[in-house]
Amino acid sequence: MRIGNMDSFQNELFRRSGELKDWRFIHIVGNISASSLLVIKYWYTVRCMNMDPKNPATLLDLAIQTVVKNESVAIRAAEEIPQELFIPLFNAAFTGGHTNVVKAVVRTWPFPCLHVGALHLPEPYSDILEAMLDSLQFLPVHNPSSRVPKLRILDLRQNADCMTTCSGISSKFPFCFEACVYSKKSITKKQETNANLEAQPSGISMEVLVDLYIDGTWMTKHFLSALYDKVEHGLGSLHLCCRYLQVDKVMEYKRAQRILDMMCIDHLGVDEASLSEVCMIIPGMIHLTSLNLYKIKFRSYKKKPFKMFLSHLSRMNELQELFLSYFSLKNHVHKVLRVLSPKLDSLNLNFCELTNKDLISMSQKLQDRNIKLLNISHNQMSWENFQPLRMLLENISGTLQHLEMNNCLITDIILSGIIPALRVCTNLRVITLACNPITMAVLRNLLHNLTLLVKLKFVIYPIPMHCYDHWHFRDSLDEEKLAEVKLEIRTRLRAAQLPVACDKTTIPFLKLPMEYRNGSSFPGGISGNALHGSFRRRNGHHTECDSSASRLQKDGKNVDAFQGSNDPQGRR
Repeated sequence: MRIGNMDSFQNELFRRSGELKDWRFIHIVGNISASSLLVIKYWYTVRCMNMDPKNPATLLDLAIQTVVKNESVAIRAAEEIPQELFIPLFNAAFTGGHTNVVKAVVRTWPFPCLHVGALHLPEPYSDILEAMLDSLQFLPVHNPSSRVPKLRILDLRQNADCMTTCSGISSKFPFCFEACVYSKKSITKKQETNANLEAQPSGISMEVLVDLYIDGTWMTKHFLSALYDKVEHGLGSLHLCCRYLQVDKVMEYKRAQRILDMMCIDHLGVDEASLSEVCMIIPGMIHLTSLNLYKIKFRSYKKKPFKMFLSHLSRMNELQELFLSYFSLKNHVHKVLRVLSPKLDSLNLNFCELTNKDLISMSQKLQDRNIKLLNISHNQMSWENFQPLRMLLENISGTLQHLEMNNCLITDIILSGIIPALRVCTNLRVITLACNPITMAVLRNLLHNLTLLVKLKFVIYPIPMHCYDHWHFRDSLDEEKLAEVKLEIRTRLRAAQLPVACDKTTIPFLKLPMEYRNGSSFPGGISGNALHGSFRRRNGHHTECDSSASRLQKDGKNVDAFQGSNDPQGRR
C-alpha cells in the first residue's frame, strides 16, 4: 500500500509489528523513529522470506527518509542495523546531504568497498565528499561494542555503471572490480607482499579513488586541501588513486602533484597551457589511454618542448584516444603519428591547421591502425584535389565507425570525389559534414549513397548553399528554402524505407549555431538519427569532450531522426 501521511504510516507499522517481535533495536528511539525502523525491519524480513508484499520499496523509502532526518537515530542505527540495509541508508543520507549520517555510515561500513557510483552529488559537493574522507579510519578499532569497519576502498567518482559496493564477490583479494592495479602503493600490490593486510603495524591500508578537476575554483581548492590533509594523516596507509585528471589551472596542479601517483592516471586533459607546461605534467603517465589537449601553445617544431612532447607520446604504449584542439600541426602531423601507440583507435584533430600534405601523411600512417573515430573538423584546407582525403578514408574504411568533417571547406568536387570511399566504409555509424559549401545536387547524391550503409545510424548533412543569401551566415538563412530541403530529405528517406523515428507532426532541426566545448560555433547542418542515446562518450565524467554528433544524439529535440534498415525497430 502507499502511505499517505504519518498517522496512517504509524498505523500500518503497528498493524504489522506482530510479525517482528524479535527485532533487537526497537528500543533505540521513541515512537515515530522506532516505527520508521520497524518498517525497515519489515522490508528486510519480507525480502529474506521471498514474499511479495504491497509496495515494500515504498515503505522502505519512507522509513529511510524518516530515519535520516533524525540524525541521532540514524547514527545510532548505523551501529546495529543488518548490513543489507546499509546501502539504502547510505544512498538516502548521501543524496539528502546529511553529512553527519554519512560519516556514521561510512565509519561502520560492513563491506570492503564503497562507490558513489550513480548517486547524484548534492551541492556543495565538497561537503559530502569531505565527510566521507573524514570517516576513514587507519587504525584498528579496539572498542568491542563498536561495529568493526571493513572499508578498504572508497570510490568518490561518479559512474553510472558502478554499483554502491562489490559485495557479491569474494572477501579475498581482489575484492573490488575498481581496485587500483598499477601503483606499487595500491592495496592490491601490498597484498602480494603482505599475507595479512590488517596486521600491518603501520595501520590499515586504504585506497581512495577520485577524478580530479583542477580548475582553480574555491570548491575545488577546498576539496583538494581535504585530500592533502587525509593523505598526510594516513602516514603512508592511504593510497590516492586518480584515474581521470583535468588540468585547467597549471599553477594549482603543482600543489596537487605532491599527492598524485602518475602510474594510476589513464585519462588526462589539459586546457590553455604552454607545451612546456604539458611536458611538466605528463612524465610518468605511462598507462594513459586518453589524452586531450586544448589550446596548447608552442613556438617551433624544432625546439625542445615539441621534441619532449613527442618523446613522452612515444612512451604511452596504452594510448587509445588522442584529442588535439587548437594544437597547430601544419605540415607536421606525421611527427605525431609515427610515435603513437599501435592501440590508438580514436584521433581528433580539431583546429590543427591540417593541410593536404598532412592528409597524405595520415593516409600512410593510419592504414595499419584500427581507427574507429576520426575527427578533422575546422581545418579549412585549400583543396588541391580529393585524392589525399579519398585515400585516407579508403585506408581506414575497414574499421572506421565515426567520422566528422565539419567546416572543412569541402566543396562539390571534393565531396563527389570521396563518396566512393565513404561507400566502402561499411562499419560507419556516425558521419557529420556540417558547414561545408555543398549544392543540392551533390547533397542528393550523398544521401543516395549513404542510405546504402546499413550500419549508419546518425548523419548531419550540410545545409546546401542555395538556402543562404550569403553562405554561410546564420542571419542570411532562408527558412522557407530550408524547409523545402528538409521535406525532400525526409521524402527520400521514406522512399528508401527508412522511417522517421521522431514525432511525425514536427521536423526538429539542428540548433543554430551548434555549440562546441571550445566555445566555437557554426551554422549549417541537417541531422538524421537512428538511435536514441549517444554513440560514444568520451570519458564518462563531468568534463568529457563530446563530439558534435554525440552531443546532438543526447538532445533528441534537436535532431531529425530516422532508423537504419538493420535496426530492429526499422522497417514498418
